[in-house]
Amino acid sequence: MYFSKISLQPRASDDPIFWSGMGTTYQAHHRVWDLFSDGPDRERDFLYRQEYTTGLPAFICVSARTPDDRHGMWNVATKEYAPVLHEGQRLRFSLRANPIRTRWIEETDGKKYHKRHDVVMDRKKRLRDESIPKSEWPDLQQIVQDEGYEWLASRADEHGFFVSPADVVAGGYVQQKFLKKKGKHLIQISTIDFDGILKVIDPEKMFTTLMDGIGPSKGFGCGLLLVKPV
Repeated sequence: MYFSKISLQPRASDDPIFWSGMGTTYQAHHRVWDLFSDGPDRERDFLYRQEYTTGLPAFICVSARTPDDRHGMWNVATKEYAPVLHEGQRLRFSLRANPIRTRWIEETDGKKYHKRHDVVMDRKKRLRDESIPKSEWPDLQQIVQDEGYEWLASRADEHGFFVSPADVVAGGYVQQKFLKKKGKHLIQISTIDFDGILKVIDPEKMFTTLMDGIGPSKGFGCGLLLVKPV
């Protein structure tokens, strides 16, 4: 495994062609993919998270291979990534995820289909279904915190760790919509940023999680779990 910090070279920041291709999450996805793609049949074997350094786009990546800047636009700092984990270890973590819930809906003819909602919109839908006046709803940040934590905690065990509600902050809720270049297919994702402290309960599962990530939309900058010692 490799851990990379990738920042834009100053000369590239003045290139209007570059910025015309960085307008959406989908375009950013292509910029990162270009660093790892070595053929049309290559499957994704990396996770990334987009950040901004002094106002310029930057990426943090965990990958099975080293990135290759074929166009000379990036400053790439890469090192081997082999975290040593043990049961009971406490780690500070950061995660940008796309937390969703799937609801099965039955139609009048008995057929069922599933519909996905992000956890915040799902909570709002439940409040409306329960006819609770909006004046009595929790504020948005409280909904993000409650639903975000519940989503993460429900998946923690299968990913090899435990989180306590007192040790997790969920915020930075953002809804995004963008079109795929081919077919103009509309993609909608919502992200929540998590920060806090976790406890390792299964080092083997936890190691796999650091490589494979958590939740959907990994190809669009979600799911990368970043950790460091407390």
